[in-house]
Amino acid sequence: MRPMFILIAGAGRVGSAVASRALEAGHEVSVIDSDPLSHERLDKDQLTTWEDAGGKFTVGAALELDALLAAGIERADVFLAATRGDNTNLVIAQIAQRRFNVARVVVRVADPGRAAWYAEQGLNTISPTQSAIDQATSAALSA
Repeated sequence: MRPMFILIAGAGRVGSAVASRALEAGHEVSVIDSDPLSHERLDKDQLTTWEDAGGKFTVGAALELDALLAAGIERADVFLAATRGDNTNLVIAQIAQRRFNVARVVVRVADPGRAAWYAEQGLNTISPTQSAIDQATSAALSA
């Protein structure tokens, strides 16, 4: 697999974990988050700082084009929208897909109904709520 440039919006639990795994796998990774303290999650369990390991961190709102441009969206092979807000994630995922023609756009959507609808519209959606429902149902109903 060739190294890719991966841009992740949101340095929470999901975004920072995916960022760390992608960097360890040899990809170039840029993370954007409006909270400068979220950078601490990227440094966690690292032998060096996030930047010394090769990662990039941009403080900014992913809904702002200037912040997305500073984070490198124009050259992203993959864009992951993993902020805590469904609306934000859906808007920025569509921006990445339609305006910047990012080849692979993945969006976290908590609401299973909305995730399904947007998946039908062509977005690659992940619904942690739907995953939890499926797992809980399976665990509760299996004998």
